[in-house]
Amino acid sequence: MKITFVMANLVSLSGGLLANASLAYHLQKRGHQIYIVCPQKRKPTGLQQVKSLLKGKGLISTKQTGPSHLDSFDLPSRILDHPPPVTDADVPDADIVVATWWETAEWVANLSPSKGAKVYMIRHHETHDYLPKERVAATYRLPFYKIVISQWLVDIMKTEYGDTNVSFVPDSVDLKKYYAGARQKQTIPTVGMLYSPLYWKGCDITLKAVSLASQQIPNLKLVCFGTRPPVPELPLPPGSEFFCQPPQDQIKDIYASCDAWLFGSRFEGFGLPILEAMACRTPVIGVPAGAAPELLSDNIGILVKPEDPEEMAEAIVKICQMSQEQWRQISDRAYTKATSYTWDDAARLCEQAFEIALCS
Repeated sequence: MKITFVMANLVSLSGGLLANASLAYHLQKRGHQIYIVCPQKRKPTGLQQVKSLLKGKGLISTKQTGPSHLDSFDLPSRILDHPPPVTDADVPDADIVVATWWETAEWVANLSPSKGAKVYMIRHHETHDYLPKERVAATYRLPFYKIVISQWLVDIMKTEYGDTNVSFVPDSVDLKKYYAGARQKQTIPTVGMLYSPLYWKGCDITLKAVSLASQQIPNLKLVCFGTRPPVPELPLPPGSEFFCQPPQDQIKDIYASCDAWLFGSRFEGFGLPILEAMACRTPVIGVPAGAAPELLSDNIGILVKPEDPEEMAEAIVKICQMSQEQWRQISDRAYTKATSYTWDDAARLCEQAFEIALCS
């Protein structure tokens, strides 16, 4: 099949771009012809430029530059020489054209039938306060064939948009990038988390849980990484170790330095750090957001109630107080779960979804 992915950004370290690129790459390995297209950024307004200058950040560029997950893949891609939208003139005729974000769905909706059967890869329910909720919701009602990455999104499409004909294609993890040998607990009890000031990422809950757990484990250490430094409104506890945009080959070592990885997102389409940590043999304590219910059930990790730092703290203490043998068992279960489903499996399921879309 000829498959075009329409993306909003190709220069990013977001989990969404990593997952889309991984899926596209494995589809390409299976013999499909892949093409990825993305527009330039919109031209900033004069007021936005002034604000950027006053903050000492210089003029805002419309060029997409910087580190990107796409750099790790040999995929044909093109950043257009104009801002959105993407139009017929920008994409080749194909069998399938994939929208990967609510705004790209608006562009794809206007493409000619010759550009391919229209598929919507839904990685989150993007009805956040900082986005135009009505426009976002409208894209989920478009007559596209939908692919979702978690059971939560399957349920959302059914209950909120009346769409029961969707394909479930969970994400996987690159086992050449995220791995660790069999190991024991750390000498100093250590937990880790992905740091983000975004409210829906739930770092306030996770940090509160760490604070509560440290009352029973005084030498508890927190390790975390993120794309931006910590903000004063969401401070890290004393003695924490923070990595800002660490090199990609260092992230596996961060995961593997922890006795448990904490996942506290209020909302999440999937939650790739869950799988990444588990592939590095680190058990996960998480709330039931995104794919956590599927990944952490059956005693593979520890699921805790949402908005409940007390229960998360209890789980932290439980894991940190396990014997080496008990911890090794839950570590092994996490690793087995993470390695039982590959990106090639995901590509195979995606092929099946595309075939349904072609017949719709």
